[in-house]
Amino acid sequence: MPASNASSCCSVLLLSGGRGQRMGGRDKGLLNWRGRPLIAWLHDLTRPLSDDLIISCNRNQEHYAPYADQLVADQEQDFQGPLAGIRAGMAAARHEQMLVLPCDAPLVDHALIESLLAQAGSQPVVIRQNDYWQPLFCLLPTRLRDDLEQAWQSGERSPQRWFGRLTPIAVDCPVQDSRLANLNTPDMLASSANID
Repeated sequence: MPASNASSCCSVLLLSGGRGQRMGGRDKGLLNWRGRPLIAWLHDLTRPLSDDLIISCNRNQEHYAPYADQLVADQEQDFQGPLAGIRAGMAAARHEQMLVLPCDAPLVDHALIESLLAQAGSQPVVIRQNDYWQPLFCLLPTRLRDDLEQAWQSGERSPQRWFGRLTPIAVDCPVQDSRLANLNTPDMLASSANID
């Protein structure tokens, strides 16, 4: 279902295409947290921002379809990591900017997203904690799709290294910022259920 704001400024890509190895192979985006699938929390947060909500998923497409305007999958079938999902999202995105978030970070809030959107321009905008970039929390100009494709074809598979070449704009967050918590193990999923 499209967003009500017809002048949406960005596409949104929710990354849910991994193997879920730390979850015993289960599809993380569909795991319940506080009674709802993780993907539902990210959908509700980002739905008002865009009429182009994309989910990168390599399985269970029928379960993800209600949460997206578009579904994309990796071109290769061997789970080559999140850069593969970003690549697929960039190829499909309809707007000049694409907000990227991982499906297992339901504590992201509007303030964090606004801090990324406020820096929108010709460079990637990426969350940074001290000297560590968090490349799965970012805003990407979609004009970089050709650069990403060239990097991919040359063998690049690391979002960190790809961003590192592009002089990203940093949005700094504290090291212990709970909004960036990836609930990617059963223990983390269970222990975070009561975090506000």
